[in-house]
Amino acid sequence: MTQPSEGGDRPARPGPFQARRWWPLALLIAGLVLFFALGGERYLSWAMLRASRTELLAFVAAHPLAAPLVYLVAYTAMTAFSVPEGAVATVLGGFLFGPVLATVYVVFAATLGATLLFLAARTSLGAVFAAKAGPSLHKMEAGFQAQALSYLLFLRLVPVFPFWLVNLVSALLNVPLGTYVLGTFLGIIPGTFVFALAGNGVAEVLESGRTPALDDFTRAAVLLPLIGLALLALVPVAYKAVTARKR
Repeated sequence: MTQPSEGGDRPARPGPFQARRWWPLALLIAGLVLFFALGGERYLSWAMLRASRTELLAFVAAHPLAAPLVYLVAYTAMTAFSVPEGAVATVLGGFLFGPVLATVYVVFAATLGATLLFLAARTSLGAVFAAKAGPSLHKMEAGFQAQALSYLLFLRLVPVFPFWLVNLVSALLNVPLGTYVLGTFLGIIPGTFVFALAGNGVAEVLESGRTPALDDFTRAAVLLPLIGLALLALVPVAYKAVTARKR
């Protein structure tokens, strides 16, 4: 029999290590809540871009070093906090900095922000998931890890699943950090360039009085090449499955 604690039958509080384990994820969730509480979504809208495009371009011209830094920090925070306006922010980057520089800025910022979320989720949720996962989940985890880079490239190239969801699933399936960073970095380059390139045409759309829509950037002509690249990323998985079946 276990002896009652000196304080009676009250359950023991989690140890300091357990409490510390949750603060990274709690901080990121708090950042997301604060973003919406302060009305941050209003600043990531086509209406804001239409109203402020002259001032934004003037700021970039007057602050060639500070403007990219502000954009990098803001995009990193948005990704870490899982703010769902990344496509608008990427188009904005293409409008302000041009497609090449915007792609460089977004890829580095998004990879850094995604890695912060990945580490926070693995720190906070990894032990809980490992304790509660059954044999089938462990089997799925092993299969995902065996071809983690191919799966990550596929998930990053085809924007079917939300960016933040891929971050969390990768953390829970215990993808190695190096593989995760590499897969994220390489996988988001094509899509990022497409949206940054679209930023070049935003000025013309705004001046015509129309409001851009994400549908303008997700036509078949844009998505089909991305799907083709994604299928290529799965070639190693298919090859391994075929060779395993022949043994």
